[in-house]
Amino acid sequence: MEENQQEEERQKNIDSELKKTNSEEKNTKKSHGQILKEQISEGQEIYKRSSKSIFLSSFTAGLEIGFSYLLLCTLFYFLTGIFTEEVNFKMLALVYPFGFLMVILGQSILFTEQTSLLSLPVLNKKQSVWKLLKLWTIVIIGNLIGGYLIALVLLWIGPKLHIFDMKTVEKIAMHVTEAASFSIFVSAILAGWLMGLLSWLITSSKDTVSRILIIFGITATMSFTGLHHSIIGNVEVFAGLVSSEKIQLLDYAKFQSLALLGNALGGAVFVALLKYRAFSVNFPVD
Repeated sequence: MEENQQEEERQKNIDSELKKTNSEEKNTKKSHGQILKEQISEGQEIYKRSSKSIFLSSFTAGLEIGFSYLLLCTLFYFLTGIFTEEVNFKMLALVYPFGFLMVILGQSILFTEQTSLLSLPVLNKKQSVWKLLKLWTIVIIGNLIGGYLIALVLLWIGPKLHIFDMKTVEKIAMHVTEAASFSIFVSAILAGWLMGLLSWLITSSKDTVSRILIIFGITATMSFTGLHHSIIGNVEVFAGLVSSEKIQLLDYAKFQSLALLGNALGGAVFVALLKYRAFSVNFPVD
């Protein structure tokens, strides 16, 4: 009983500190507490939206991320025969960020970008774990369905416009799925960590140019290093699944489950939990 009272008092102290505003905020860099406050507030706003609104926004994000895939296939096809395949995959980092720019600046709901954001209200005891899991489920389903649809559209239009062929689709899908299961999982944790950090850094920035550079830098890093992202990876592997015999349903299921789990852990643990604990540790239970 006494421990519960102490914990409640500690939570009140945390909430009180988060409510404080800095009159010089516009002229100085944001503090850890200010960023955390904005992140929690933004996360809370998503929890207040209807399930239909969240699904439609997530579905839109799944569609929009497909523009990164369109550019990936087009550039890879264009570079084939000019450079080695290894160099071509590295060059894709130049175009990989564009779908993310559309999604994030357009404020559609992308699972990996929202993972840490939606976890913070739970850590702050404003939302339950059950509501978090329910929200994640809606977002994931919307992102995946949007990805399926845009993948089918691009598989049809790409060869029609002669901007890429099915061999390109197959190579990209195989490149994403060729790693061992544990490697995909750890890679996805790192990608989720970066995406959670991306959300944190965007909140810390004050202008659109800075946000564009942050999005470009982090997502280009993921592409250049080959880290596994569950949502754009969904488009890449699903396109290979429906167009190539070399990508089987088991390959898709293995990749998607490991990537989603790894991304979720990376964002929720290495960003949300650590950032929140770094702030809340200032309010120990007596």
